[in-house]
Amino acid sequence: MKGKSKGAKDRSAASPVSQRTSRGFGKVAVLLGGRSAEREVSLKSGNMVLGALKRKGVNAHAFDPKEQGLEQLIAQRFDRVFIALHGRFGEDGTLQGALEYLGLPYTGSGVMASALAMDKWRTKLLWQAAGVPTPPYAVLSKDTDFVALADRLGMPIMVKPAREGSSIGMSKVTSVEKLAAAYELASEYDDVIIGERFIEGVEVTAAILNDEPLPLIRLETPRTFYDYQAKYLSDDTRYICPCGLPAEQERRIQGEALRAFQLVGCSGWGRVDVMVDRDGEPYLLEVNTIPGMTDHSLVPMAARARGIEFDELCIRILESAHVG
Repeated sequence: MKGKSKGAKDRSAASPVSQRTSRGFGKVAVLLGGRSAEREVSLKSGNMVLGALKRKGVNAHAFDPKEQGLEQLIAQRFDRVFIALHGRFGEDGTLQGALEYLGLPYTGSGVMASALAMDKWRTKLLWQAAGVPTPPYAVLSKDTDFVALADRLGMPIMVKPAREGSSIGMSKVTSVEKLAAAYELASEYDDVIIGERFIEGVEVTAAILNDEPLPLIRLETPRTFYDYQAKYLSDDTRYICPCGLPAEQERRIQGEALRAFQLVGCSGWGRVDVMVDRDGEPYLLEVNTIPGMTDHSLVPMAARARGIEFDELCIRILESAHVG
């Protein structure tokens, strides 16, 4: 359970937007940038969040942990933190633990859930134990028999670092001969690598906001998969909402995504990525506890489809700040 601390509010007693004031939130640090491989995306997300909070009258300031130590959050008298850091040292529980030690309310999931969700392998172990559908996979090493792996999983295979985001270091492999090279690429980012059966079908994403699934977004890209280029740079990626799935199927996927999110211990806001195979069966891929908040990002799109504009979305996320 998440307790309350200075600056934190009881969600059940949250006041209407028109009655919220900057004093109610105090001085807010928007953590952005950081030291992970996703630094550039984080800078974009953080600056968009910062602009939204300022437009809402919040006393918000940019804070880059790569440029100054976290002790400055206390020295500069911040009251709460909006985390817009992606990847390691921001999304993986390390920062959350530091903020809890400092007694500062922060947005998003707590220490355990953040650490677990960042680790795709251990997330899959938990989901498998709970009966959440997720693609078959194997943990890879330099000694892996790639021919046997292909026989067991079938091709194509997604090779990915277990603890990176934004599709960094990830490859869709269509032939056994290319598996070793994909493994080497992933190894540049992590020492835990997984190979996962690629699910042919429709890719959708389920945003979660305060335990409510938002409308699904269907993703279509001319690239081999929804990689970093498709996520943040390309203008030919298509985001389809309504997603086009039958209403009952969408509700089922939303429910499975929320269950998977909560099983990991996540709270506040986040996103669950899903592949729907040609028979209509969903396979859950991973949880993102601090999704992108750029002009290409999915959570703001899903919120808009629910009637929640970007500035209001940022306020709702900030309002849920807590100390674990």
